[in-house]
Amino acid sequence: MRIDWSQYDAGGFYDELISSPGQPRAAARVLANYLKSLSDQKLARRQRAAELAIEEMGITFTVYSEGENIDRAWPFDIIPRVIPLREWRQIEAGLKQRITALNLFIDDVYNKQRIVRDKVFPQALIDSSKDYFPQCAGFSPRFGVWAHICGSDLVRDGDGTVYVLEDNLRVPSGVSYMIQNRSVAKRVFPELFRRQSILPVDDYPAALFDMLASLSPRPLDYPEIVVLTPGIYNSAYFEHAYLAQQMGAELVEGGDLVVDRDDCVYMRTIDGLQRVDVIYRRVNDDFLDPEAFREDSLLGCPGLLRAWRAGNVALANAPGCGVADDKVVYTYVPDMIRYYLDQDPILPNVPSYRCEDKRQREHVLANLKDLVVKPANESGGYGMLVGPQSTLKEREKIAALVQRRPRNYIAQPALALSTAPTVVGRHLEPRHLDLRPFVLSARSTYVTAGGLTRVALRKGSLVVNSSQGGGSKDTWVLDSGGRA
Repeated sequence: MRIDWSQYDAGGFYDELISSPGQPRAAARVLANYLKSLSDQKLARRQRAAELAIEEMGITFTVYSEGENIDRAWPFDIIPRVIPLREWRQIEAGLKQRITALNLFIDDVYNKQRIVRDKVFPQALIDSSKDYFPQCAGFSPRFGVWAHICGSDLVRDGDGTVYVLEDNLRVPSGVSYMIQNRSVAKRVFPELFRRQSILPVDDYPAALFDMLASLSPRPLDYPEIVVLTPGIYNSAYFEHAYLAQQMGAELVEGGDLVVDRDDCVYMRTIDGLQRVDVIYRRVNDDFLDPEAFREDSLLGCPGLLRAWRAGNVALANAPGCGVADDKVVYTYVPDMIRYYLDQDPILPNVPSYRCEDKRQREHVLANLKDLVVKPANESGGYGMLVGPQSTLKEREKIAALVQRRPRNYIAQPALALSTAPTVVGRHLEPRHLDLRPFVLSARSTYVTAGGLTRVALRKGSLVVNSSQGGGSKDTWVLDSGGRA
């Protein structure tokens, strides 16, 4: 049997490939017609070939389960998500606008706090933020940029509108999987890459190196850049090692670094100490420097904050940037864009309720069955309630947490997330998805052509995180010569 698009039913959701039964979207016509030419056996064989390639390439992620760290092969679905170039240019502009405003906000918060004085942003949110660090106050990194690498999560609602769901500014992960997804997709569908103009993503490591090099405090053509990892048991260790290898940078742990009495950072090597200029850190703030943050941390290096503030080393992302990686702060980003840039937001936020506000909290508690409730500082889908898929016991538990710590929660309507065809056995079924593009900021701003599409592999599920059973797809930004 072959794929019959007239039998494909997205269940009333906006589908990224099929606009109506039997009718692919304009940008996806070549892909849809090609898939229609494959038998279900060939489709299943290509999916299996992709899974074998992932195993051979050693592409893994770690799941923390019941006190154990379990390495698993990266879950990948071969049917790509397609975005027309014209639409992507609008999304790209919105992402650049957003990260510009966020960096201005972070720099303002640690210095003059104009946005607080002008009553656009409440002081109380800074005072109660677990990611605001007084140790960073009164300092501004090079170019005024704090969040050098950002991964903002985007979702499409039932009417086709693209929303920003959240901003990941501390140590955003997933970009290596985006690159590897493309590598596997080229193996599976080489003929489609020859026939279509699909924007590349494999330039990301070079763009990352150039951005990091631009932060160097020393005017060198090839500054010493290191990737600081918590170690092999971290869930994103594959990515840390992959990016270091691709950039030609050293992969180090905290014990490999030392700060001397002149506040310069050195790396221990077999040839002795070697000066470090830029640290791409994949260690959370709390564990970065036991001298400045958690005294019991064995993951960082004593004195890193001193060296950073002395201007002798660059840290990306900068310590303290997590003050803007807070789901309550997220609700103010449209106001930040208007305040700092005097522009209307290009990409809208998902409508949100702040549980710290009494009236909004009462609305949330009365409508838990219809809302998604999120803690302000969790990631990976942990601690979240998806109201329409929840039990009474789960709703009672989250209600108690919201009442106990209202500042720590926001709520949003349960969006009708868009779908895309996904291989299930020997046929295709719709599954919900989101998109995480990656934005690099320093002297200039770079946005990946597409990003990491994450897909909920469980039927009907809205949770796309790999830690919660989600998978991924390659994302094709397609230049169709001006056609939508």
